[in-house]
Amino acid sequence: NPKTVVHDDIRKLDITRLEKISDINALAFGFPCNDFSIVGEQKGIDGVFGPLYQYGINVLEHFQPDWFLAENVGGLRNSNDGNAFQTILNKMDEVGYKTVPHLYKFEKYGVPQARHRIIIIGIRKDLSATFRVPSPAIYKDVDNTCRTAIEVPPIPKDAPNNELTNQSATVVERLKHIRPGENAFTADLPEHLQLNVKGAKISQIYKRLDPSKPSYTVTGSGGGITVLQPGMIMTNEPGIYIREDALDYFDQTKPEVKAFVEKIRPAYEKYKTIGVRIEDDMLVTENGAQWMTQNLPRKISDIENFMSKSSNEIKIGTFKIQPNQPFANLLQTANVNSAK
Repeated sequence: NPKTVVHDDIRKLDITRLEKISDINALAFGFPCNDFSIVGEQKGIDGVFGPLYQYGINVLEHFQPDWFLAENVGGLRNSNDGNAFQTILNKMDEVGYKTVPHLYKFEKYGVPQARHRIIIIGIRKDLSATFRVPSPAIYKDVDNTCRTAIEVPPIPKDAPNNELTNQSATVVERLKHIRPGENAFTADLPEHLQLNVKGAKISQIYKRLDPSKPSYTVTGSGGGITVLQPGMIMTNEPGIYIREDALDYFDQTKPEVKAFVEKIRPAYEKYKTIGVRIEDDMLVTENGAQWMTQNLPRKISDIENFMSKSSNEIKIGTFKIQPNQPFANLLQTANVNSAK
């Protein structure tokens, strides 16, 4: 019913609008996990998204529903040395609710996925009802392996949104060496199939499901629509990255293609897995967008000149940037003609 759906930025929503729809006797809300997740900087309530839990508190205080359910990631418990979680619980107490927080491990409740989330159940203090964390004991004999979830019943070949992806021969070969439960970093891969990754190694890269266990946490990637609002910052990050398996995508059965591949192979061998990225930031305004980095150098010659300056700090507009001589050397050596 379109009359009962309100789609708006929660920071700008006048909650009295909701009174015209109906009263509220229960509220379910989840506040953004970006600043609480262990995959991230964990800024907690000091981050951009962390404080948004307060808008749920505002609704509780205004409408005083009988009960509520709030959900977030397990990292909430330790965010800001545990202070963020306690602050949120204190706020819920202040607006009149007794709470029962618990870290639920969904695979223990028969779900074929190891998804761990904190769920807070709150009941208004003047009510006599009591909430108790449900026991997972009745699910102990449930077959929640991912094999059963996928194969019983089997997924029809013509099922919607189930299209297979196209993978290169190298990727297919790499996957054949990864056993159930392993990923690209824990598997015993031949040297030519190993990933040349430095620093953080995300465990879900090429991770294979173990058919005898529940799935690991399913994550989304790509897709979705963001409605732009004035004040938002958009980042455009064009760049060049030479993939390790880049040459596998050429059909070398054709003589002209094979000749081209051999021509570029020396450059490929020298620069594979190296990437160059240039970041542009735009401020969304009432009338469109305003480039915040419009004065940054664009042409390779300008970038090289900029990066090779001897000053300790270079200021462009309101931005202060530290020069990086190795980057300039990379551009000069690669003989790149243009970058945007």
